[in-house]
Amino acid sequence: MNPLPDSAQALASSIDAEIEALPVQNTPGVRAVRREYSRRLQGADPGFVLALARALLENYGQRWVAYELIAHHKGAFQRLTEDDLEVLGQGIDSWSSVDAFARILSGPAWRDGLVPDELIQRWARAQNRWWRRAALVSTVALNVRSHGGTGDVPRTLAVCRLLVDDRDDMVVKALSWALRELVVHDPAAVEAFLAQHEAVLAARVEREVRNKLETGLKNP
Repeated sequence: MNPLPDSAQALASSIDAEIEALPVQNTPGVRAVRREYSRRLQGADPGFVLALARALLENYGQRWVAYELIAHHKGAFQRLTEDDLEVLGQGIDSWSSVDAFARILSGPAWRDGLVPDELIQRWARAQNRWWRRAALVSTVALNVRSHGGTGDVPRTLAVCRLLVDDRDDMVVKALSWALRELVVHDPAAVEAFLAQHEAVLAARVEREVRNKLETGLKNP
């Protein structure tokens, strides 16, 4: 295989062209391309990988590919800052784009102490619905065991409290998700949260989280 271009912009163009040339542009096919480039970028400078990710996102709209390249390069991931996340999150405007950002990058970065609680809480106070959803979905990384979460009641509930009476559908669904993931670690804390905020919680949140507490399922 040809050596990697020296320019992040040139490499981003090559990756995008390879993806566009796939006979079927589905998730397995695109991820196979990403995995190959992650392998080839193992020894690359973290700054180069971050620049590559920004080029893929800003110039070609390859959002989750950009995020996964960072997540699978230890040095690049560990260099993430608040400013990096806010730049990489620009343009999140759908369920899928927000969840990719929060599940792949912002949640794990927060879980690992790379960014402070105040950043996620600032997003929770944003006027933009998608940043509010990103704050809640970022809590998932704190609590999903298969992704390194060990359970974090204080940080999860601090974000949930900020959005407890939000009625935007995308935020309501994310609040339910955040609380349901916490049930595995501390059902009593979740039960207490529901009781404390019963008067303002959306009916969907109340129903789905109580189902999870009582049956282990969102919708039994």
